[in-house]
Amino acid sequence: MKILAINPGSTSTKIAVFEQGDSVFQITLRHSAEELKPFASVAEQLAFRKEVILSELQKASVGVGEIGVVVGRGGIVKPIASGVYEVNEAMKSDLYSAKYGEHASNLGALIADDIARSLPAAKAYITDPVVVDELQDVARVTGLPMFVRKSIFHALNQKAIARAYAHEQAKKYEELNLIVAHMGGGISVGAHREGKVVDVNNAVGGDGAFSPERTGTTPALQLLEACFSGEYTKAELQKMLVGGGGLVAHLGTNEAQKAVARAEQGDEPARLVINAMSYQVGKEIGAAAAVLHGKVDAILITGGIAYNAFVTGYIRQMVEFIAPVAVYPGEDEMSALVANVTQMLDGKLPLKIYA
Repeated sequence: MKILAINPGSTSTKIAVFEQGDSVFQITLRHSAEELKPFASVAEQLAFRKEVILSELQKASVGVGEIGVVVGRGGIVKPIASGVYEVNEAMKSDLYSAKYGEHASNLGALIADDIARSLPAAKAYITDPVVVDELQDVARVTGLPMFVRKSIFHALNQKAIARAYAHEQAKKYEELNLIVAHMGGGISVGAHREGKVVDVNNAVGGDGAFSPERTGTTPALQLLEACFSGEYTKAELQKMLVGGGGLVAHLGTNEAQKAVARAEQGDEPARLVINAMSYQVGKEIGAAAAVLHGKVDAILITGGIAYNAFVTGYIRQMVEFIAPVAVYPGEDEMSALVANVTQMLDGKLPLKIYA
């Protein structure tokens, strides 16, 4: 039986076919602005993206009829616990209407279900979407009752890396206390207590360390002044916070590698900004250690920026007194999708119901 994994992005769709745990086909399909322009919403792209996927599988001579499982990247659904969920009508309704938010990853479940329905006996699933919510109650409270902290983070990769580390240590993920720092376009630092992420910064909602494209925690009163200054529209401010903040705002690039290269070549402003981003990640890790009462088995650093020794070295110097530090560069989301579903099929993870 083959497993098809689908990971839609804003201008791309990653697909991979796995058989007996090994990837037999993998490709990233790019979608131009002109191709996507006719669609007023993400959900309207469903038929277009599905046909592109099926066409590419046919070109690669992948036996579509042998696919028994289609797993999609989970989108912005209601807050749910970590795990594997079969795509059902309730989930599709929330994604079609973008009830909880509009995002390209919403297409993961919709495309997976549409393809699975066209096959003889295939089923569609999602696993560990960005809205995985295992926060302890005390972590939700803010200084104003109208505002509540939300869990939006790189759940798929954080959980996959945590399980991989546990496997290397011949232990269960549920036996360990871990801090996982995912550093990519956004940055999230999670406190994993015995298999649950009990606290994590909202990687989209203006919380935590700034990243290549996001501001992270921003001084509230200064932001308030900007909001009512009359100089910016709501859309412009939103772009500043998500997409145009962080390294983009300071250095004009969202590529950490280029920013680090500038710092290493003597660009002192670049060095200060890269150090500040690394410093803030280290500070978040320290806060997560406090959440875990100092009982930390390991600190795991992952994501695309983890390839950069300049950044990971800075963070390591700040936090290695807390616990051993292990670096897992990159994010193999396709393998993580398939691994979770495979564990569910093998009875090692329960199948959960979205309701």
